[in-house]
Parts: sequence; C-alpha cells; structure tokens
Amino acid sequence: MASIFTQIIERKLPCHKIYENDSFLSFLDINPIKLGHTLVIPKQEVGYIFDLDDTTYQGLMAFAKPIAVAIKVALPCARIGVIVAGYEVPHAHVHLIPTDSMADFSFANAQRATDVQLAEVADKIRRQL
Repeated sequence: MASIFTQIIERKLPCHKIYENDSFLSFLDINPIKLGHTLVIPKQEVGYIFDLDDTTYQGLMAFAKPIAVAIKVALPCARIGVIVAGYEVPHAHVHLIPTDSMADFSFANAQRATDVQLAEVADKIRRQL
C-alpha cells in the first residue's frame, strides 16, 4: 500500500503545499510541533532517508534549504530546526520546524492545527519563496 505521503503526491489526499518540483514536495504538517512545521519529501517512495541514492538525498537537502529560509522570514523564530526521525511514515522525509530553543524539538508538543491556521501559514511561507 502506498504511504500517506505517496497518496498526497498523487493528490488522493489533500495537503497545504508550500512548493514542489518534479522530484520533491513540501507541505505543512497537520500535527505541527509549532505552526510552520513543514515536511519535505522526495516524490520517489523510499522508506528510510539513508536508503535514498546520493543524488536524491542531496537533492532533498538542496530543495529543503530555500523552504527553510522562507519559513524563517515568514514566521518569527530564532532558527529552523531539522529533524530526520523516520518512524512516523515509511517514506523518507525531513521536518523543518521554526524554533526558539531545544524545547521546541519535542514531538510531544505536537497539536492538531486547524485548516484555517494551516492555510494562513502556508500562504505566509509561499510569499517568501
């Protein structure tokens, strides 16, 4: 069965898309640690980030960088934290999280965001790209 991220790529499930190209997609996490929490994924379904070929891995990080810059400009925070956990969804992905301290890195802080909140935040970030 296709991962939830593949279903998003195939437009079978909705998302609050930030940006995409032929190989990668970024969208807001619906259970953000902090509003603006963005997921960056390759469109190729590979279960674990370090199983990606080098070109795709490097491309994923290069794709994530301007997204991180846009999040930082759009939302007040000290920096954009990066988490690669790899347990939640069996599809390689990177979490970009607006942070002010190490305390902002806990998935225990994640809360469901409303569709309105996500739409507003997605728009703020997209305007910075």
